[in-house]
Amino acid sequence: MCDYSLHAVESRPAQIADKLISTSFRRSSTNGFAAQDHREVAVCLLPGTELAFDEDVKFYHRWIWAKSTGFRVARFCCVDAHVPNQHHDALEFPDGRKVLVTLLASGQRATVLQLPVNRESADRLRAREHHQEPASSETSVPGSLG
Repeated sequence: MCDYSLHAVESRPAQIADKLISTSFRRSSTNGFAAQDHREVAVCLLPGTELAFDEDVKFYHRWIWAKSTGFRVARFCCVDAHVPNQHHDALEFPDGRKVLVTLLASGQRATVLQLPVNRESADRLRAREHHQEPASSETSVPGSLG
């Protein structure tokens, strides 16, 4: 997803192994992620996307200086999606803390490790697994007694 204030910015969906950077965008009042080599295009993440940062993630929250989370990995999520006209894009860290993407310090580099499985794909996988018969532990050769 891309936060509501990024709707005027060109965007594309994230892909596995994308090299991202936290940045601000022209014609927008928020920060987000862009490809490291194409910073004018916002890279939109789906909830559940896992990121690995090059360094501990830093963010601004009532401080002039950036505060460190102490973590280099995070999962993208949405917060307060039912509340209109505010930022919803966030990162969830291993300790359960959530930080809005717009509060991230600019210039932080991250790699997309994993994308979430969408419901349709998960349902197909479950159905396929459900209909498979367990593999037999005995092998038989055609024409043999056994």
